[in-house]
Amino acid sequence: MTTTAPSDVRPDPPESSGDRSLAEFGYRQELHRSLGRYASFAAGFSFISVLTTVFQFFAFGYAFGGPVFFWTWPAVLVGQLAVAACFAELAARYPISGAIYQWSSRLSNLSFGWFAGWIMVIGQIVVVAAAALALQMVLPAIWSGFQLVGSDPAPTSPDGAANAAVLGVLLLVLTTLVNVIDNRVMSMINRIGVTAEIIGAVLIIVLLLTHSERSPGITFHTGQGSTGLFGALMVGSFMAAYVMIGFDSAGEMSEETHNPRRTAPRTILTALGAAGLLGGLIVLGGLLAAPSLTDGRLGVDGLSYVLTSSLGDGVGRALLADVVVAIAVATLAIQTAACRMLFSMARDHQLPFSRRLGEVNPRTGMPSAPALVVGVLAAALLLLNFASPDAFLAIGTTCIVMLYLAYAMVTGPLLVRRLRGQFTADGTDESGAPLFSLGRWGVPVNAIALVYGLFMTVNLAWPRAAVYDPAGGHWYFQWFTVLFLGLTLVAGAAYRAYRARTPVAETPEVVPASYA
Repeated sequence: MTTTAPSDVRPDPPESSGDRSLAEFGYRQELHRSLGRYASFAAGFSFISVLTTVFQFFAFGYAFGGPVFFWTWPAVLVGQLAVAACFAELAARYPISGAIYQWSSRLSNLSFGWFAGWIMVIGQIVVVAAAALALQMVLPAIWSGFQLVGSDPAPTSPDGAANAAVLGVLLLVLTTLVNVIDNRVMSMINRIGVTAEIIGAVLIIVLLLTHSERSPGITFHTGQGSTGLFGALMVGSFMAAYVMIGFDSAGEMSEETHNPRRTAPRTILTALGAAGLLGGLIVLGGLLAAPSLTDGRLGVDGLSYVLTSSLGDGVGRALLADVVVAIAVATLAIQTAACRMLFSMARDHQLPFSRRLGEVNPRTGMPSAPALVVGVLAAALLLLNFASPDAFLAIGTTCIVMLYLAYAMVTGPLLVRRLRGQFTADGTDESGAPLFSLGRWGVPVNAIALVYGLFMTVNLAWPRAAVYDPAGGHWYFQWFTVLFLGLTLVAGAAYRAYRARTPVAETPEVVPASYA
C-alpha cells in the first residue's frame, strides 16, 4: 500500500527515530511509539472491561435467561477466542492503526475494507456511548446524591435513563480531554485503571464465592418467565457478547507500541483470555451469592444489588467504586480505539475532512480532531436516553452487532485467502522469531470464527419485540439495530458515490498493496 503524504507532514517524533516498521506500508511514524507490553495488554483489556460490561448487562442476561445464562459465557468465549486468534496473526503482519480497516482492505479490496472500517468506527462510537451509560448502574448505588435527575435510579425508568445520559456526558467530557492531552498520560491512566480493575475483579470473585448461598448446580435452571432453554440462551448471550469485544484494540495501538509484531498478537489473546476467565467467575459468583434468585431484584439491579446485600454496604460500595474506575477507563480506551480508526482512514483520505482528521499533534502524539468528533457524537447518542429508557438496550445491542459484522468482514476474506493458499506464515518479528501463526489449525479456527460471528450478528440484530420493545408502542426501538445499520450502510454508500464523482484534489486514491 502506498500513500502520498501531504506537504505539511510533520517530522517523525523523537521517540521513534530510526523506527522503519511503517515504511513498508507507505506511512510515516507520527504517533509516538511509547507503549510497552503491559500498556498494549491494557488497551485490549480496558476495552473489554469485565467490571464495566458485566455490571452493565448482568441484570439483562439474568432477566431473560435465568441462571442458565451463565453457560453462554464459555460458548461466546470460545467463539471470540477463534476470532482473536485470527486477529493475532494479522496484527503480526500488519501492525498499523485502524486495524479492522487495514486488515480487511489488504485481504479483499479497498471498497470492502472501507465499509468494514466505516461500520467499525460507527460501532465504536456507539460503544463509547453505551459504556458511558454504565455509570448509572453503580454511582447511585454508592451514593444517592449521584441521582441528579428524579429519584428512581433504575436504568429502565425515565429518571434513571435521563440521569444515565447526564452522567455519561460528564464522563465523555473527561475522556475527551485525556484523549487530547498526551499519549503517555492516556497510557498511564489506562495502566493504572486496568491494574485497579484486575485487583477489584479478583477481590469481587473471592468475596462472592466465599459468600455463596447455593451450589453451582443452579446454573442449569432457566428461571421464571423464560422462553425455554434455547430462547433463554440466545437472549442471555447478549451479555457475554457485549463483554467480549474490543480485544483488537491492542492491534489498533500498534503504531504506538514497541515491537508490535511480537507484542500485539500476544496481548490480543491474553487480554481476551484474562477477561474471559475473570468475567466468567464474576457471573458465577454473582449467581451463587445473590440473596434471592426469585425476588426480582437480580433482574433489575444486577450485581450492584448482590455486592451491597451480600457483602454489606461498606465493602459493597468500596468495590463499586472500583467498578466506577473501570467504567471510566473503559470509556477512555474505547474512545481511543475509535480515534485511531478515524485517524487511519483519514490518513488514507477516505473520510470527509480527512486533512483535519488525519493530523497528529507533534508534541502530544495524539490525533486531537478525532477525539473531539467521537466525544461529541457519542454524547449526542446519549440524548436518546431522554426519549425512552429502552434506548439503553437499543444502543448497547446496536454497537455489538456492528462490531461483530466488522469482525466478520475480516475473518471472511481471511478464510478465502487461506482456502486459496494465499495466506502464508512467512516473516519474523522484531526479535527474529517467526511471526505468530495458527499453522495447520488456521482453516478450522478461521471457519469457526466466521460462522460464529455471522450467527451472533443475526441473533443480536433479530428484532425481538419482547426484548427491544417490552412496553409496546415503540416499533423503532424494536427495529433500531436493523435501521441504524441500514442507515450506516446507506450513508457510507452515498459518500463513496460522492467521492467517485468528486476526486480528492490533494492526494491520489489510496490502493492497498497486494497481500504478501
